[in-house]
Amino acid sequence: MHATEPQPVPPPVSEAGFDGGAGAHPEEMRASLDLAIGRFVRLRATARATPAGLLATAILAAATLGPLLWFARSRRRC
Repeated sequence: MHATEPQPVPPPVSEAGFDGGAGAHPEEMRASLDLAIGRFVRLRATARATPAGLLATAILAAATLGPLLWFARSRRRC
């Protein structure tokens, strides 16, 4: 057995420049909702989206709903 030197450990993510919100997409869209129901219930929600993500979601929805509509129409004809 040969002794090998240990490999250097990469720096933590925060030191590498990818700190939390530092790497945000320049075209990113954000939304937040703060909903209070009565005195004891409070709901908070946040969402982030990019134009590419919205386009991918639309393509996925079309690819899913298209065959479903075709199937529903073919079932009515029978």
